[in-house]
Amino acid sequence: MGIENLLTEKIGQGLVRAGEISQDDVDFVLRKQKDGDSRLFGEIAVDMGIVDLMAVIRFIERQDESEE
Repeated sequence: MGIENLLTEKIGQGLVRAGEISQDDVDFVLRKQKDGDSRLFGEIAVDMGIVDLMAVIRFIERQDESEE
């Protein structure tokens, strides 16, 4: 099971809600995935410079805390 399956909120929407990225950024990453990029959302977004790695880590940690 991948990390994306463990999250209760999709990472893109969570990062938008947190003010870390825009909906246009989410749409861009999702298009990359649809066009064949098999990496996780966060990997693409960090690699493209859309979001900082620490923002992705904070999101995952918040998800982890909310499941406890």
